[in-house]
Amino acid sequence: MFSGIIEAVGAIRVREGGSGDERIWIDSGKLDLSDVATGDSIAVAGVCVSVVARDDAGFAADLSRETLSVTTLGEAAPGTRVNLEKALALGARVGGHLVSGHVDGVGRVVRLEPDGRSTRVEFELDPALSRFVAAKGSIAIDGVSLTVNRVAGVRFDVNLIPLTLAETTLAGLAAGDGVNVEVDLMARYAARWSETQGEEAR
Repeated sequence: MFSGIIEAVGAIRVREGGSGDERIWIDSGKLDLSDVATGDSIAVAGVCVSVVARDDAGFAADLSRETLSVTTLGEAAPGTRVNLEKALALGARVGGHLVSGHVDGVGRVVRLEPDGRSTRVEFELDPALSRFVAAKGSIAIDGVSLTVNRVAGVRFDVNLIPLTLAETTLAGLAAGDGVNVEVDLMARYAARWSETQGEEAR
């Protein structure tokens, strides 16, 4: 599990192709890897990956065909900057919200506009995913824990405060960009519970 509070911004160094899957090497920037071992989890742009190797500059992770197909990592070229967060330690403070690192889908940036010292960003989601998004609820965008301002159909918007813009990759967003989206865990389970209640009533 993760908190959605980004610890560092890294970059994809190289991609090594496989038979449908890939290994990527990531330069970890200022992320402290001294306590990271093979098999540990790190969120890369919101995607939970397992560390399979390390070197002085960063770490490697294997990406399955599924991960490549449902996240932005499938098309991320070497040099692409990525948000990084190590898995939570038991008892750690959760500053954002509980994030699993299991991306639900890719959303698209519709528009950005200044809003005081912040930037308001509107996103669009697939209808099957947008039903899990609620005003004032939590959402993770490229691994960043954010609060939803408002929802209108398949679109929703958030505010990016100066600290978020300075410490994450979200400052580089532009209209049309794809982002990894993970809806709030409670919303997903509440929806499933509601569905099962309807099934039992029939």
